[in-house]
Amino acid sequence: MSALEIVAFALGVINVTLVVRRSIWNYPFALVMVLLYARIFFDAKLYSDALLQLFFFAVNLYGWWAWSRAAAVAGEVVVERLSAASRWRWAAGSAVAIIGWSSLVSRYTDAALPWWDATAAILSVVAQILMSRRLIENWVLWIVVDLLSIGLYAVKGLELTMLLYAIFLALAIWGLIDWRGAERRQRATR
Repeated sequence: MSALEIVAFALGVINVTLVVRRSIWNYPFALVMVLLYARIFFDAKLYSDALLQLFFFAVNLYGWWAWSRAAAVAGEVVVERLSAASRWRWAAGSAVAIIGWSSLVSRYTDAALPWWDATAAILSVVAQILMSRRLIENWVLWIVVDLLSIGLYAVKGLELTMLLYAIFLALAIWGLIDWRGAERRQRATR
């Protein structure tokens, strides 16, 4: 456990707690956290996770912009839901991306646990995009990602990061419950 991992851990807890509460202030914490984790994961030879952090940086910038815009129009961060057809398209696209990325990483790098790491990474990409679009389904994917990540980081000896993902799991469950409640309240006021 390094000082870098401790700081990234603290920023992660703050970030996801603010996301659950639909606070736009989650984004500054997210931006610093993902940069720190990019270094941590690169050093641990978890290349999919390291690259994922750079993607997260860009998507967090987009999310900050999108949430700011949505809040300016509605007065709050409004949550939405995917249609059934969209869920199937996202699931199929995710499966293809997992197979493709896992194959590349396992063949062309010395990555530790390439299929496990790449699966968590691809599902994280999808969850982050859905979260940036304020779609409730992001929380279901984050629950799956957190479960995969807890095991992955345990195997790699990243104990504090494993604990962080256990906390993320609890926060994702809270987020799913809270955002469903927000959706019901939004419907009631229409």
